[in-house]
Amino acid sequence: MIISASYKTDLPMFYGEWFMNRLKAGYCRMLNPYNSQSYRVSLLPEDVDGFVFWTKSLGPFMKRLEAIREMGFFFIIQYTITNYPRALEPRVVISDQSAKHMHKVVQKFGRRTAVWRYDPIIFSSATPPEYHQENFEALASLLEGATDEVVVSFMQVYQKTRTKMDRAGRSEGFSWEDPTKEKKLALLESLVGIAKAHGMQLTMCAQPDYQAHGAGIARCVDARRLSDVSGREVKAAFGGGRVTCGCYQSKDIGDYNTCLHGCRYCYAVQGDEVSLARYKGHDPQGEFLIAPGPPR
Repeated sequence: MIISASYKTDLPMFYGEWFMNRLKAGYCRMLNPYNSQSYRVSLLPEDVDGFVFWTKSLGPFMKRLEAIREMGFFFIIQYTITNYPRALEPRVVISDQSAKHMHKVVQKFGRRTAVWRYDPIIFSSATPPEYHQENFEALASLLEGATDEVVVSFMQVYQKTRTKMDRAGRSEGFSWEDPTKEKKLALLESLVGIAKAHGMQLTMCAQPDYQAHGAGIARCVDARRLSDVSGREVKAAFGGGRVTCGCYQSKDIGDYNTCLHGCRYCYAVQGDEVSLARYKGHDPQGEFLIAPGPPR
């Protein structure tokens, strides 16, 4: 079983203590969102093929990665580095620091351990296509040698996302759009070339309509990459949570409405006040990341 930790929140940044406590205990508990029944997820070495960590700031988790490897676990890291303006990402660590983290990871654990995410791509007056070309080039230069893959996707405009982006645009003074497919493909073509020039394959996350001009299919939960990292075959069934997802099956141990980065485009957080309250209420010693309570 592959454990995802977690596409729902930045667990390495904000919940590392809880994770290490659960790893020592050998299990955690999760709540089924559809029927409110709790269930147990084994975190024993014999049951876990590897972890996929998702983060925008690995610094607080670096030493814990060494302890995790010493415990016999292997992992890959999906590291989101976008270098967006504070109007979009008010509390994300600066990209130079994140790039240093990625280089340290590959020096310690091997190049196949880390994957760069430039995700999501947002078209706005603060981040027009020429911004993305220059920004992507600068980041690819910083990250050259630290990874062989960069995952991208275009912002999915859910109603929650639209509301948050409209509110941020009014308060921060920018406009945004969901442009035509042609405009997206034009940008994508240039990013594919930039990535290739820096030794990376660009892959698309769950958006097959844009797998053109040399872009591949992203498998963010990737049994093949875990096999390379661990030196043994990781057998996992194919198929992520969405029809368009290229991932292998995994068990995610995160929870929505728990991240504190405050990204204005995030679909996983209802609002800053909600996530802050849940973060303050979480118990690092508890079985659940967030203890069950009244319906949200």
